[in-house]
Amino acid sequence: MNRWTIRVRLTVLYGGLFFLAGALLLGVTYLLMAQRLDRNLGAFGDIGVRKEQVAELFPNNPGMAQAIEDALTSRQNVRDDALNSLLTQGGTALLGVGLVAGAFGWVVAGRALQPLQRITDTARRIAGSDGGRIGLHERIALGGPRDEVAELAQTFNVMLERLDRSFDGQRRFVANASHELRTPLALNRALVELAVTRPGAATETRQLGESLLTVNERHERLIDGLLTLADAENEVAERSPVDLYEVAGHVLDQTKAPDLEVLRQLSPAPTAGDPILLERLVQNLVENAVRHNAPGGWLAVTTYTVNGWAVLTVTNTGPVVPAYEVETLFQPFRRLNRERIDGGRGFGLGLSIVRAVATAHAGKIQAVPREGGGLVFTVALPHRA
Repeated sequence: MNRWTIRVRLTVLYGGLFFLAGALLLGVTYLLMAQRLDRNLGAFGDIGVRKEQVAELFPNNPGMAQAIEDALTSRQNVRDDALNSLLTQGGTALLGVGLVAGAFGWVVAGRALQPLQRITDTARRIAGSDGGRIGLHERIALGGPRDEVAELAQTFNVMLERLDRSFDGQRRFVANASHELRTPLALNRALVELAVTRPGAATETRQLGESLLTVNERHERLIDGLLTLADAENEVAERSPVDLYEVAGHVLDQTKAPDLEVLRQLSPAPTAGDPILLERLVQNLVENAVRHNAPGGWLAVTTYTVNGWAVLTVTNTGPVVPAYEVETLFQPFRRLNRERIDGGRGFGLGLSIVRAVATAHAGKIQAVPREGGGLVFTVALPHRA
């Protein structure tokens, strides 16, 4: 049941109660008025006979009989006119009171539902934000008396505060743990590089060192991805002008894909945000298109503006992706089943970072399977004129 349905029902309830009360009052007034008229008119004009008996009482005096009959008729007309006037004017007044009561009920219902609507709007804004902390900082500033609605708003604010602290603590833990792990990884890399580059190092030592450097590099990329994901889940506070046209062109110039045909159709698509995060967004999409492509395939990147949005699309050929598996691509550390079976080298963080960056910039991302294999990614960010 939506807000307008509740408001209409409350209005009908208020109007109906006022109308029933007015109708009851009018009915009682009608009965009392009828009794009063009968009593008053009877005291001045009643002669103790009915109209049917007048002609029998005065058989030789038709004039007197006619006069008495006219008096009785006049008394009855006065009574009927008074009661009819009461019903007519009372009914009109009752209709006016009903309309006024309906308008009053509409205003009262709107004021009564306004706090609930504010709570609903806040919950809807928070539910519509996909990025962890975005929206959780909002609170319901509800004034007025300390009633049940105010207690509901206060309880909702307490829940938001706890959720905000929980998400913030989780991100701080990821960031701190990632920073702490960077130091030993950098130290390991330095020691291994020193060992493999030392004069006279055995061949087995060099091979082992190269393997260790590969593993170490993989761990460093994982830590870097976790740090980027933790940063991207925060709402961007400071925004600077960024054109997706320039960012996409720079990323494509740095991309090495000799076995793929790279197509670009870039038009100005200005937006505002963090240039580093937006470059990471485009880079992750392009790297994903290169990594999960088919031999001799292609990838296409386009940028444009439409309906107040700066849009970036990345399309690639590749294996067929079922539609029900597309959403799992955006979840951290989640990869397609065949990638896990084939021993894919990704961590499942690239597209999670893309979604987090897009959400942090008040944007949205959509992925759909491409007919014939591959995917089509569409990122829309608020347009900056």
